[in-house]
Amino acid sequence: MKVLVVDDDPLTLEAISECIKADGFEVICGENGVEGMGLWERECPDLICLDIMMPELNGYELCQKIRERDGKVPILFLSAKNEERDLVLGLKLGADDFIRKPFNRAELMARIHALMRRVEPRSKDESFQLQDLVVEPSKLRGERNGEQIELTPREISILRLLFKCQGEAVHRDRLLDECWGIDYFPDSRTLDQHIFVLRKKIACGGAPIIETVRGVGYRVS
Repeated sequence: MKVLVVDDDPLTLEAISECIKADGFEVICGENGVEGMGLWERECPDLICLDIMMPELNGYELCQKIRERDGKVPILFLSAKNEERDLVLGLKLGADDFIRKPFNRAELMARIHALMRRVEPRSKDESFQLQDLVVEPSKLRGERNGEQIELTPREISILRLLFKCQGEAVHRDRLLDECWGIDYFPDSRTLDQHIFVLRKKIACGGAPIIETVRGVGYRVS
């Protein structure tokens, strides 16, 4: 497995690179967004770790450019920016996860392993329907009220689990375990922020699809 790490701080770049290599991954490094874009095009990495604040082409812009051409490669933001709006913006642009600096090695590797496991196998590519939302996993998209909706692999995983348990309240812990991985160290707001972004994506002028079950988790009726 090949991981692309892009960060304009040489010390941080080296530390993250050594950490990932120690777990047996091949690592390629970019020192800015422009270099990162070129490496992504040439190397076709299996996962991308991006800093946000970089000169010339920042992490948000790089993420958006990659998502315009590749909807499947997992993208993990590594950033000192810790406002909730920064996280929400990253998710809207197509990132799969967001880890705040400083972080420890165990958390970083747990999230990377969870993202690698989360990539859905082809056997789960069959389309499914939640109310009037049709989801096509193989195309990373949905359709509702005639509108096309671009979805990330993690959003597909969340919707699939809610579909499997239609009518039942799905506990937050189960959503985190199955859609992030059991080794994941969840931020207390991670799931809620993903659901917030997903709800806005699939609204399309229709009735809400994902219902909050207070004290438990979420449900689709």
